[in-house]
Amino acid sequence: MKKQVVFIGGGDSYSNYDDYVQALKDASLRNPTGEKVTRWTDTLREDLGDDYELYMIAMPNTDNAVYSEWKIWFEKHFELFKGDIILIGWSLGGMFLTKYLSETSTPYNIHALFLLAAPCGTYDDGSGNDCGSFRFDPVVLTEGLKEVEKIKILQSEDDFVVPYEHAHAYKEVLPDAELILFEDKNHFLVEELPELPEMIKNLG
Repeated sequence: MKKQVVFIGGGDSYSNYDDYVQALKDASLRNPTGEKVTRWTDTLREDLGDDYELYMIAMPNTDNAVYSEWKIWFEKHFELFKGDIILIGWSLGGMFLTKYLSETSTPYNIHALFLLAAPCGTYDDGSGNDCGSFRFDPVVLTEGLKEVEKIKILQSEDDFVVPYEHAHAYKEVLPDAELILFEDKNHFLVEELPELPEMIKNLG
């Protein structure tokens, strides 16, 4: 049986709708010509190889995400999961997974959880993007994530979105987790991240 890997990417979330509207007005255009931008996620399936089955869940409303909506969409995929699952949460996706797992029991075993540049508990970028309904008290993770076999926290010191202190905050409440720091991966908006598939393959 192939090992299953589930990836959830990031997004923005606003407690105040007016802040979201203002963010739209202030935002720069996003690649209006549709030019191809290569990211490590584009090759993750190939990098993992034939022994792995990768699910990349496209969450709803990522420009102004709502936790309850993400929860519904995530759970719709449960029928696909079998055996031991490896979860990867990047940015808000990591915050979603930690909150979800601290509140909800899953019908499958979680072999490993990878958190990439994930905000811990609270976050505010100063423009109203404050993670809204995704916020949680980090203390709940101590008990809430005890069923996860392995947890790896990945953060880069030059992250220009989520300060690397958030990784240390996760480590504080999850002392058995492995903290892996980089110097030059920014918010993991990089073309290549060979370290991640290598870590997944080394899980055993």
